[in-house]
Amino acid sequence: MTVVVVGAAPVLPAAALPALRGAAAVYAGEGVDAAQWSAVPVSEYVPGGVVGEVVLITTNPDEPVARELVAAGAAVVRTPGVPLVEAAAVMDRLRSPGGCPWDAEQDHKSLRQYLVEETYELLDAIEDGDRAALREELGDVLLQVLFHARIAAEDAREPFGIDEVAGDLVAKLVGRHPHVFEGGDPAVRDATSQQHRWEELKQVEKRRESSVDGVAMGQPAVALAGKLAQRVARAGFPVELLPDGDDVGATLFVVAALAKLGGDDPETELRVVARRFEADVRAAEKAARAAGVERLTAQDWREYWPR
Repeated sequence: MTVVVVGAAPVLPAAALPALRGAAAVYAGEGVDAAQWSAVPVSEYVPGGVVGEVVLITTNPDEPVARELVAAGAAVVRTPGVPLVEAAAVMDRLRSPGGCPWDAEQDHKSLRQYLVEETYELLDAIEDGDRAALREELGDVLLQVLFHARIAAEDAREPFGIDEVAGDLVAKLVGRHPHVFEGGDPAVRDATSQQHRWEELKQVEKRRESSVDGVAMGQPAVALAGKLAQRVARAGFPVELLPDGDDVGATLFVVAALAKLGGDDPETELRVVARRFEADVRAAEKAARAAGVERLTAQDWREYWPR
């Protein structure tokens, strides 16, 4: 049994999903309109007790039915929020007088290297399938967001803080998902059409004049080539006009571009091969050391290279 405590909007915390999937029945509690939860088979609670694996969705954890379920051993899942507010408050403390001297000295430019480093560490955790590291690195990336937002709030000319950042994000997500928040969008039929619709809405929203406006030119070159190719392909760009030449740069660009247009992510594919190569190097060195070989020759590499 599970009691899911939500706000006024029909939004479920992620932690409630396993309980919902295994529930024999899902009931609407206090403050919850069953008609708003069309994506979840919610029914009105009938007094007289509950049996089996049930879920109660409520806005009030102290309502009688919620208390009954909790007394019977039900788990309680709440919509997240408080820890995020606490994280922002900790960041404020670190930047305030009497806080951390190092944190107080940082600005947007000095923090750039850490944002890049933390992002790559998060990618490593994802690729390794390390759940503990994933949780930690997500926190480190969140720290960068909070840090930059706090610095932005201190700007004398154009201040904005984490609330404004979150508010803009909410407006963007709602505006680019009319099929979810505005009663439907005939242009969205599946995940692929949604991706195209997202780009169309972004183009209008940002009043872009070029199909490549907004592409982050500072991203890794393989990812950049793939992104540029993807953008211009949506604008009807013919593949025969991709960069031509026998030099290394043109060859790499075309390979990355064609990979992206073929449905692969060239940056991810290359990283997979690079990480596999790194593992093979370590395995060969380890095997060589076990055999008493410290300085490997070309022939040693061939001998100890993983088959």
